[in-house]
Amino acid sequence: MPKAGRGPYPCAVSTHAPLSLTERRKAATQLEIAHAAMELFATRGPQDTTAQEIARRAGIALRTFYRYFRSKEDAVSPLLADGADRWRTLLEATEPGTALPRALESAVEQALIPPDEEATRALLRTRGLLRAAAEDPALRAVWYRVNQESEERLVPVIARLSGGRLDDLGVRVTAAAATDAIRIALETWAGTEAGVEGAGSPADLAVRCLRRFGRTAG
Repeated sequence: MPKAGRGPYPCAVSTHAPLSLTERRKAATQLEIAHAAMELFATRGPQDTTAQEIARRAGIALRTFYRYFRSKEDAVSPLLADGADRWRTLLEATEPGTALPRALESAVEQALIPPDEEATRALLRTRGLLRAAAEDPALRAVWYRVNQESEERLVPVIARLSGGRLDDLGVRVTAAAATDAIRIALETWAGTEAGVEGAGSPADLAVRCLRRFGRTAG
C-alpha cells in the first residue's frame, strides 16, 4: 500500500497547525481508502470497481467505507485534495516580495516535478485516474469539485501575495487561472504518453498555461 498523504502533487512541508491524534487517524484512514480506490479505478476502471472491493483493498469493513464516503467515486477526493493542499502550502511559503507570476511558476514547478520514485508512481497513478475520469461523469464530477474547492482556498493566499496590487476581482481571476493551469496541465498530460519531467510533463504544461494566461491578462 502506498504511503498515505502522497497525492498528485509530489512534495511540500505543511505549515498548518498540528492535527489531533483522532484527526490524524481519520485522515490516514481516508487516504488509505483513497489510495485503494485510485489503484482500482486506474487499473480496472470505476465501472468495474465496487465500494466493497475498495474497502477490501484498504483493509476495512464496508460499513467503515460508508462512514467516510458517500460513493465509490467520492473515495478518491481526499487524495486529490491532499495534492492541492500541498501545492497551496508551497505557495504560502513563498518569500515576501516575490513577484506573483514567479511565485506561481516556482510553486508549480516544485509541486509537479517528482523528487523521488514514490512521487513518480503517485503522479502516474493520477494519470490513470484522470484517464478513467474522462469516461466516467461521476468520477469527473469529483475531480472538478476538488478543483473548485482548491480555487476557493487559494483566494486568500493570492490576496496576501499580491500585496494589495490586485483588487478582489483580480485575486479571484488569478486564483481561478492558477488552479485551472494545474488542472488543464494534468488532464492534457493524462491524454499523452509524455514523461513526468521535461517537455510535455505536468510541470512544463502548467507553467506554459500560466505564462499564456499572463500574456492574455496583459
